[in-house]
Amino acid sequence: MNNLENFNTLDPRPKLTVVGAGPGDPDLITVKSIKALKSANVVLYDALISEELLDYCQSACEKIYVGKRPGESHSQDTINFMIVEKAYMYGHVVRLKGGDPFIFGRGMEEIEYAKKFGLETAYIPGVSSSVAAAGYAGIPLTTRGVSESFWVITGTKTDGSLSEDLRIALQTTATIVVLMGMRKLAQISDICESLGKGNLPVAIIQHGTTENQKIGVGFAKDLKIIAEQNDLSNPAVIVLGEVVKYANLEEINKKVETFN
Repeated sequence: MNNLENFNTLDPRPKLTVVGAGPGDPDLITVKSIKALKSANVVLYDALISEELLDYCQSACEKIYVGKRPGESHSQDTINFMIVEKAYMYGHVVRLKGGDPFIFGRGMEEIEYAKKFGLETAYIPGVSSSVAAAGYAGIPLTTRGVSESFWVITGTKTDGSLSEDLRIALQTTATIVVLMGMRKLAQISDICESLGKGNLPVAIIQHGTTENQKIGVGFAKDLKIIAEQNDLSNPAVIVLGEVVKYANLEEINKKVETFN
C-alpha cells in the first residue's frame, strides 16, 4: 500500500462494498458508486470495467486487477480471501464488478463470505448489460404488443453447461437475453429449431454501450453464421425475440460516440 497516510479519512472498520460498474460506458456509473470509489482504501476490479472509473479513487487507494476472464483470473477463493485480508489491513474495500453484481456476478457469494469474517457489507446496483446492450442497439426488451416480459439466462452454469431454462423461455413470447453464451451458439440454435423457433429474430451484440460496439442480426437457426460473418466474439450479449426487429442497424454499426 502506497502513501497510506495520504487518505483523507481512514475508517479502520473492515467493510466491503460490492459495486456495479455498469456495462462498459463509464458514464453509466451511478452517483452512489462514485461515492463508494472515492471512499475506498482498496479496489478489486474486474476485466470488463472501464478503467476510467478508477480515476474516482483517492491517490493512495490500492487498485488490484483480479481478472475474471478465462486464463487470467484469480480464483474466486483467492478473491474472497483478498477481500477479507485487505479490509482488515486497510478498512474499506470496494469490489468493482462489471454490469450488476447480482446478475450472474457472484456478488452475493462475496458478501456472504465477508460476513462470515465480521465485515460490514453493502451492495450498490449497476446497469446490467442484459438491458443496456440491447437498448443501445435500439432494441427494447419489452414493448407493448410485442413482448410483455423478458428472461435473462446464463449461457454458462457452474458446470459449464447451458441453462435448461432456455427451453422453457422459448415456449413463451418473452424476449430472451443470454449472457456468457458465445460458446454455446450451435447448441442454442439446435434448441430453437427443436422447438420450432429456428426463424426467431436474434441479435448478437459485442462490447455493448462502448465505442467498439458491434452487432449482427438474423435468425436463431443461423447464430454461428451471424457471429462468423460479423466477426463477433466475447464479451457479447445474445438477444432472441421479435423485439430484435427494432434494431437500428444503420446507427449501431457506427461507433456510439454520441453516448460517450
